Amino acid sequence: MAINDDNRCCLAFAGDDGAEGATAIEDLPADVLALVLRRLDGASLAALGCTSAAFRDLAADPAAWRALCLALWPSLRDVPPVTAAGKAHHHRRLFADAFPFPAVPVAALPQPPTPAAAAPLSSLQLPARLVSAVDLRQGGACVMSRAVETDASSAWFLGAPFRVDALAQEGFTLPAAPIVPAELELSWVLIDPASGRAVNASSRRPVSVDRRWLTGETVVRFALVLGVSGGGVVLDAAVTCDERYGHVREVSLCVEDAEGGGVSGRDGLAVVAAAMAGARRGRGAEEEAKLRYQEFVKGRADRKERKARREGIIDLCCSGVGAAAFLGFLVMLTA
Repeated sequence: MAINDDNRCCLAFAGDDGAEGATAIEDLPADVLALVLRRLDGASLAALGCTSAAFRDLAADPAAWRALCLALWPSLRDVPPVTAAGKAHHHRRLFADAFPFPAVPVAALPQPPTPAAAAPLSSLQLPARLVSAVDLRQGGACVMSRAVETDASSAWFLGAPFRVDALAQEGFTLPAAPIVPAELELSWVLIDPASGRAVNASSRRPVSVDRRWLTGETVVRFALVLGVSGGGVVLDAAVTCDERYGHVREVSLCVEDAEGGGVSGRDGLAVVAAAMAGARRGRGAEEEAKLRYQEFVKGRADRKERKARREGIIDLCCSGVGAAAFLGFLVMLTA
């Protein structure tokens, strides 16, 4: 049936003599092709632009890329215009930066993180201001969409642990449908307005769902691990839900090191800058993100266990030395 349909489509574009008068897709009016191309996803549109010079121009249509970006990240509507000022292909570059997952190996902090095949930390230009485009969905429906600006140049931000809050409330009106934590999807895009570069800072789907039975809250993590095996850092985007009332209480982004400690704002900015300048991962990266996070958490737990065991042995040795010294003192007194 599909073959017959294809034959009918070819004949529809053919003249009286059949194949000789066939019309190619390039013969369609440009405005019709532009409408068709706007129905493609970003990967398909980029692939089409590589097929020919004619399609390259059509696939570079700024309106098509803007529509694609706004469909994926509605919060970009609230991003200040300065981000796109003077950049005709801003949305195409934004999609290329923010849609794939970052693939930047960084050294374990507090050593300076260094991207592969890129400039060292000392030469990285740290963003003076960050714009977070945050979109939270459940079952395709938008739960929260907002853009948050962060002054990343202040001494308070650089010295304090890296943290960006997209939502911090004690409670608000119930949503149309109760929140189901495991069904949430999060997109957190960090944008440097000065350079126009961006990076995806969340895993889209949850990598862990932790329930706090005492408070009735559930913390859903959308984390990305950047680093080599046994070290690195994690971009930890967390959504806190209140299951008693079925709504979201808090949405935040932090950066933690391999030991579970918070990373300073300066070091966190270095990680973000390295991720913006580094490579991106292609297919299968979303499932890999969950596996890497599980390995990261397991490695962190193993390191804490070894540290506790080592400290226990040291305490035992110190206690033994102290007991021996005390007994020696008693022997001296009785001699």
